[in-house]
Amino acid sequence: MARVAREFFLSDAVTVAQRLPGMEIVMARPDSVLKRYMITETEAYLGMEDKACHASKGRTGRTQVMFSEGGHLYLYLVYGMHWMMNIVTGAEDDPQAVLIRGADPFSGPGRVTKGIGTNGSFNREDMTASGRIWLEDTGYKPCLKAGPRVGINYAGEPWISKPWRFIINEQTK
Repeated sequence: MARVAREFFLSDAVTVAQRLPGMEIVMARPDSVLKRYMITETEAYLGMEDKACHASKGRTGRTQVMFSEGGHLYLYLVYGMHWMMNIVTGAEDDPQAVLIRGADPFSGPGRVTKGIGTNGSFNREDMTASGRIWLEDTGYKPCLKAGPRVGINYAGEPWISKPWRFIINEQTK
């Protein structure tokens, strides 16, 4: 399997969110053991016009990484205790990202980051060059179910109902 190259991440967030399930997050541990976690669920946030996207409020210290070229990680803390891991997508200055909501065996974005061992120190990490975290394409292209994103009622319609959450259909695993 090969590390996913920059070009993959330069597509829009919805396209990347649909292509990530089945790929593996690879974590290099200090003992040189590689741990692999298959992505099972994603959620797309499509730039400044998407009222559910953090970048919709503009460029801030927190969202600055979202304005980077695709392939960087955007991690932020919610409720003062759960790290959320997003992969920046698209071209530089077009802030989009994909939230990793599931990575086998972990379900839920806070459980994913805790389970695989990511935290704020991974914020801004370039997955195309990092020696500690990257993606590999396994060639597995599962059937997906699409649905609305979770926990974004503050964004209002039409953003609440956008079918930008992608989950591996359990019957195809």
